[in-house]
Amino acid sequence: MKKKILIRIGSLRHGGAEKVLINFLKNLPEDKYEIDLLINLYTGMYIKEVPSWVNLYYLLKGEMITTNKPHEIPVKIFRVLYQKMFLWFPWLLYRFVLKNKKYDVEIGAIHGMYREILSSPQSNSKKIIWIQNDIFNLKEYTPEVIKQFFKFDKILVISNKLKEEMQKVAEDRKQRQAVIQIFNPIDKNDTLRKANVQIDDYPFSNTIPTFITIGTVYPQKGYDRLLDVHKKLIDEGLKHQIIIIGDGFDFENIYTKLNDLNLMKTVKMLGFRDNPYPYLKKADFYIMSSRHEGFPTIIAEALILNKPIVSTDVSGIKDLLQNGKLGMITPNSEAGIYEGMKKMLTNLELADQYRKEIASAELPFVLEKSVAHLQEIIDNV
Repeated sequence: MKKKILIRIGSLRHGGAEKVLINFLKNLPEDKYEIDLLINLYTGMYIKEVPSWVNLYYLLKGEMITTNKPHEIPVKIFRVLYQKMFLWFPWLLYRFVLKNKKYDVEIGAIHGMYREILSSPQSNSKKIIWIQNDIFNLKEYTPEVIKQFFKFDKILVISNKLKEEMQKVAEDRKQRQAVIQIFNPIDKNDTLRKANVQIDDYPFSNTIPTFITIGTVYPQKGYDRLLDVHKKLIDEGLKHQIIIIGDGFDFENIYTKLNDLNLMKTVKMLGFRDNPYPYLKKADFYIMSSRHEGFPTIIAEALILNKPIVSTDVSGIKDLLQNGKLGMITPNSEAGIYEGMKKMLTNLELADQYRKEIASAELPFVLEKSVAHLQEIIDNV
């Protein structure tokens, strides 16, 4: 008998959690599970990558709205209310969208879906939530909200730091044992294949050291402080360039700051790229200036492409960089980013040392290991 599983996520647009879910689905055995994937908004680059044997359901169709333009507000309001209706009256969802199907396991593939899974009218199904960000750094996750997570049978977390934080607030041994750290599965061969695609719009020549950073342009990514650090280093005579790949609601603010600081020649904002890996491959270093993260998938991919990394001390980074052996972990501040970038630019032997360490390291986020661990959790829940 195949195990019947419902998985829920907001959309399948470009993002770490969405990519992880797709990697997971692509590598699960079709003969073992019957999977229904329910997305709130049918949109995103990963829709086309959902395996054909997975049943795909959705609540709404259309593009993601990330701005507050007047003509978009009514659409946003409608979408929120429509989704809330299924949260308030979940039986409607299970009867009319999911056709009264019974599930053995229900999974929230991202922490933001915890209410949706907990509201399920199917009390006999096992419930799993996957925490894909450092919720202890997100305002909406108050201590009362975090307690709700312990209603799940299993709580998957993507870093050792998150596991420790969750276990600290657990009330008993059973709750502590429900928290399981699992490395997000990264497809090494896929990353290498995509990195080898030819591009003709790389914005810089390779004569000057180039840092690259990739991610949605949100305040959490710290691109504002990265620009301030870049300006300071340039003013000190340390020549280097920065490429920022990604879009998001903070794009205009960062672009304006870039112009105000007169950095148009040394910083290029390329916007969203569905394949950022050739740019990553051509750059010299990866820089992560984030204020907080969950499991920064892009760092794992930078390691696969053997890039020296400078990263702020965010959740998951010590696991990924093996406590600083595979890359530089700086204090989570503007001063920390400054010191890290300066060291990388002034000590060329340091970058070579990191490349050697990365090349000989056994990376823990290998696809097969992660998928096997996930299967074990689902089978034994």
